[in-house]
Amino acid sequence: MPNVNVYDAAGAVTGEIALSDAVFGIEPHVPSMHLMVRQYLANQRRGTQSTLTRGEVSGGGKKPWRQKGSGRARHGSTRSPQWIHGGVALGPKPRDYGFSVNKKVKRLAMKSALSSKVRDGEMKVLSTFGLEEIKTKEAAKALRALETGKKTLIVTPEADRVVYLSARNIEGVKVSPANSLSVYDILNCDTLLLLQGAVGKIEEVFA
Repeated sequence: MPNVNVYDAAGAVTGEIALSDAVFGIEPHVPSMHLMVRQYLANQRRGTQSTLTRGEVSGGGKKPWRQKGSGRARHGSTRSPQWIHGGVALGPKPRDYGFSVNKKVKRLAMKSALSSKVRDGEMKVLSTFGLEEIKTKEAAKALRALETGKKTLIVTPEADRVVYLSARNIEGVKVSPANSLSVYDILNCDTLLLLQGAVGKIEEVFA
């Protein structure tokens, strides 16, 4: 059972917490994490690109010249793909790039991502930010004291408006409630900063 230190907002160690082996102590499964990252990035694609086919380009209703006798090639419309201002053949149309992933694979990927952060020493547990009001300066001060990396993911037990508004303008910092965690965000950060209450929430879902 992995143990990690618990810090306060001043960066001092205030205790230790035992983490669940089933969530934070497994051997990371790289293929499942790769699949979840691919799914996340695919879901970010808007898929709104669209080209006009020959039937959608305006004009071209009249046959440009008679079928035979002119010495030129046969054409029925000036909006065929080979014409300037013609339609596009086999061009992109609006589509959904997203794909589904098996539920067991999702759980395995999440536990693998969390375990990899613990294994690499890139996860810290914070007792509390101690923010009573929205103060970006205080949030930045706490992150400096904790010596977090350039990219930091702060995980709160519930949606926390004060922490979110205090940290959202700090470069490289993202705040996420425990129930909205994504494998991509975990792997994309240099430091995973869990509020102590969020540890229990995560273990409750994935243990």
